[in-house]
Amino acid sequence: MEYKRLGKTGLKVSVIGFGGIKLAGVTQEQATATINRELDLGVNFIDTARAYGDSERKIGVATRGRRDDFYIATKTNQRTAEGAKEDLMTSLKELDMDRIDLYQLHTVSDRALYEQVMGPGGALETAKWAREEGLVDHIGITIHREINVMRDAILSGEFETIMLAYCVIDPEDVEREILPLAKENDMGVIIMKPLCGGAMVTPRAEGEPKIPVDPIVRGNLRYIVSNDAVTTAIPGIRTLEEVEEDCAAGNDITPLSAEEKTELLKTIGNLGMSFRYDQRCLRCGYCQPCPNGVNIPEIFRAMDEYMGYPDDLKYLGLKLYEELDVKPDACVECGECMEKCPTGMDIPARLKEARRILGEAIEKQGA
Repeated sequence: MEYKRLGKTGLKVSVIGFGGIKLAGVTQEQATATINRELDLGVNFIDTARAYGDSERKIGVATRGRRDDFYIATKTNQRTAEGAKEDLMTSLKELDMDRIDLYQLHTVSDRALYEQVMGPGGALETAKWAREEGLVDHIGITIHREINVMRDAILSGEFETIMLAYCVIDPEDVEREILPLAKENDMGVIIMKPLCGGAMVTPRAEGEPKIPVDPIVRGNLRYIVSNDAVTTAIPGIRTLEEVEEDCAAGNDITPLSAEEKTELLKTIGNLGMSFRYDQRCLRCGYCQPCPNGVNIPEIFRAMDEYMGYPDDLKYLGLKLYEELDVKPDACVECGECMEKCPTGMDIPARLKEARRILGEAIEKQGA
């Protein structure tokens, strides 16, 4: 397992961490087995959240006697100081720990939420108080998509880490602007949803022999953690098989060659499962420019966020869609995009579907 310094925290953490989001769906016995196997394989960073069901309690039970083997990170999605303090005390009790290594303000994914947690009586007050009291060592923030909020959080000087979604098919502005800015400001970068919430995994038929490491898992995690601005990626773990796959990916953090990246993109593109189609939009941009100004990759990103995010975050996909200057109805089905698409998907048909689903969702939202 490779390790990197988590920004100004100074903590040296494994490039593959344990994401606790899926622990609510397994038994305590399964949780104990998977967590301890990861620790045995060199993982020393465990991330969870107050909102992840009983994951904190399961982590506390699973790690008894091994507290010195790992760093614990948890999160609050409370926006007020009072609410965050209540969450913090509950987290300490559930984890059965007297200190949290990294406490994060969770899903601060739009401007209004950012201003609330940062303002008087906001959740940041509790995080700073807890650090002064020795209940928390370091403070971080998690932001799903809003680039401007990410930029402000990094430049505020209040946070030592930032957690964001990033993978090989994510928007260029994260890779081009946010990651270098975080590195420049010595912030640890934690990557959530590195496998698109589990969607970017090769499906296997019932009874099919298990492959040692899914090539998409290995390639995508390597792509992420080989970026020198990224500290660690935290795929959600449910099974011992996933533990073995993910940890194996943490043994090689050399950058992908151009040929390896192209092959990875083609493999992902043929994986499907991007809403209801056989091909996945790679957001590679080869289909651009559209003669009518349709930003095809961003429309499909909005659709993926709306379809794939939990209910409390679906608005991010709708917000992205509403912000686009040119909507899918500008498509005249000229076919230029299909000729350039590496996966050969029927882009005009998918644009129609996106227009229908997202349009109906926005109308329902405004009703």
